[in-house]
Amino acid sequence: MTKSAAKRAAELRAELRRHDRLYYIESAPELSDAEYDALFRELVALESAHPELVAPDSPTQRVGAPLTDGEGFRKVAHEVPMLSIESLFGESEVREFEERILRYLKLEAGDELAWALEPKFDGVSASLTYEDGALVRGVTRGDGSVGEDVTANLRTVRNIPLALVGEKRALPRLLEVRGEVLINREAFGRYNEWRAENDQPVLANPRNATSGAIRRNDPAEVARYPLEFHTWAVVRYEGEETFETHTELFTAVRDWGLPDSGFGQCVNGLAACLAYHDDFEARRFSIPFDMDGIVAKLDRLDLRERLGRTARAMRWQYAHKFAPIEATSLLRAIEVMVGTNGRLTPRAHVDPVEVGGVTVRHTTLHNASHVARLGISVGDRVFLERAGDVIPQVVGVAKAAAGAQAADWDTSVPDELLDEGEVRAGVFWRWRETFHMPAHCPSCGTATVEEGKYWSCPNGLACPPQLIGRTELLAGRAAFEIDRLGKKLIRQLVEAGLVASPADVFHLEPERLLELERWGQKSVDNLMSQLAERRHVPFDRFLVALGIPDVGGATAKLLARNFASLDELATADEETLLDLEGVGPELVASLQRHFADPSAQALVARLFEGGVEIVYPDALDTTSGPFVGKTVVFTGTLEELSRREAKTLAEELGARVSSSISAKTDFLVVGANPGSKRKKAEELGVSVLEEREFLEQAGR
Repeated sequence: MTKSAAKRAAELRAELRRHDRLYYIESAPELSDAEYDALFRELVALESAHPELVAPDSPTQRVGAPLTDGEGFRKVAHEVPMLSIESLFGESEVREFEERILRYLKLEAGDELAWALEPKFDGVSASLTYEDGALVRGVTRGDGSVGEDVTANLRTVRNIPLALVGEKRALPRLLEVRGEVLINREAFGRYNEWRAENDQPVLANPRNATSGAIRRNDPAEVARYPLEFHTWAVVRYEGEETFETHTELFTAVRDWGLPDSGFGQCVNGLAACLAYHDDFEARRFSIPFDMDGIVAKLDRLDLRERLGRTARAMRWQYAHKFAPIEATSLLRAIEVMVGTNGRLTPRAHVDPVEVGGVTVRHTTLHNASHVARLGISVGDRVFLERAGDVIPQVVGVAKAAAGAQAADWDTSVPDELLDEGEVRAGVFWRWRETFHMPAHCPSCGTATVEEGKYWSCPNGLACPPQLIGRTELLAGRAAFEIDRLGKKLIRQLVEAGLVASPADVFHLEPERLLELERWGQKSVDNLMSQLAERRHVPFDRFLVALGIPDVGGATAKLLARNFASLDELATADEETLLDLEGVGPELVASLQRHFADPSAQALVARLFEGGVEIVYPDALDTTSGPFVGKTVVFTGTLEELSRREAKTLAEELGARVSSSISAKTDFLVVGANPGSKRKKAEELGVSVLEEREFLEQAGR
């Protein structure tokens, strides 16, 4: 290899990167397509003649090798969780959000708060990590804690730089950004035309097309999709510069060559946030990308640090959603669904209709009283909307069914509601038929029970849909994550009598599985291998797997952080449970009912018999400090911190914060006008700290 070849290759790489940035990010191309192609072909020829010149960040290396057949994407834990954004609907909810922030920060008015605003695009969230300027990883959101490594696919997105630009400022040692992968509506139309011309299925909408593209096994196929990436957050940064605001940070992001939507603004005060929302809602169909609202974030990074996060979302940002989109369709049937915990829920089946870019065929009707309020009958033409552009809902009658039924009505029942040609039990499908909750479970025939506005089947795991649902929950991503057991396979195992309890999945015998249709030695071996790996499960995931009503992922994490063992949680009294923020009387009652239920106890015993072991998190008292493992109560008016900020600080120091004084309390922190709690603390011998003493011991 000559020095001139290496020099020319470096020049071409730099020139092509510059033109990529001009074309895809700055929309200011300097070359024609033919001129760009000539430079690209020259670089390809040089790298072919001198393979040692090929660099990972070369423009020629965007498309990597496809995955081996059957190989899935590698799971990657997010260094910083990808949390949800609190969704708000209407001006009053936005104002309530601002009031919470002002109380937390002890501010009188929010007129001077600066907000960074951007559209909330309806795409696929992804995270990009750069080390010393080079793209090293691209990961999907996944469940927020763990995503999938789709680096090879994201490298094909033409406006994602494979290497950052260091012309205007020093490159960061580490940079992790997050953003949205999207398809421009016009580009989507052109791409669908190409697919039709090449005898490929036409795609339904940009969002689904993007989601499918990102998870394809062959990057060369992904490269065909007109994908774009728009940055909306920086979550990790290590470098020479410091930044005080989101606006400053994103100026640097753009200087480093990363794209954003170009629609972002920084404004002062809530009135400007509301005006921005209204402007974009009015223009939502003229903007080239699908969106369902706007996102507002506090611009100052120090205020974000003070506000922190909840289990689900950051406290310093919100999504103000747009008004829903409506359509009408014919109500073909109402089906009674039996849920995981036995609740009966009516579901509407309608003729397929597109609502806000999504094809809707069925949607929940919530409960019997909701159906009655809607006043709907089978055969009505009904209004449908996607509430917040997300969940399809029936919202009323557009035109009531009238006259004689159509000649083909009896034969137009959706196929999914038929068993061997007959309409299943629990389906209301006759012309102008009205809905009522059935007296018996449509699946197992057990007499149903009325519980307030809901009805349920009390037959528990002896009811097939409940058994299948509970087993699917146990095997799901939030619990044991046994992805080789999907709903169809679980149904097959139940029907074959191999699973009578969700815990039975850990008692499956290979020879019995081999007797079933579509089970070969390799699939059985793979399942057995995964079951062996999954027998060690984190405490919070174990709690999700138990199917306790009202205990989802966030609540399970809260309980796992605050109780050292399953036995400690199962025997916790009401006062101890209510001391936890986010735990109310209904959840306490649900927990206590569950742990007192013999069938729930049998499920746990069966799991342990199957070799399941709970992996407990490090207890809060594994670090040193005066508040670790202690119970702290705050009272009175604090001068330097808001009450919520003080509570967050105590919890970060390993304390458990309670709202009431008891013999279990270790410290009472008092502000001005402490009231009766101080007297009670002194009577019980509880240590009393003034606010300044608390801050000193906390190292503040």
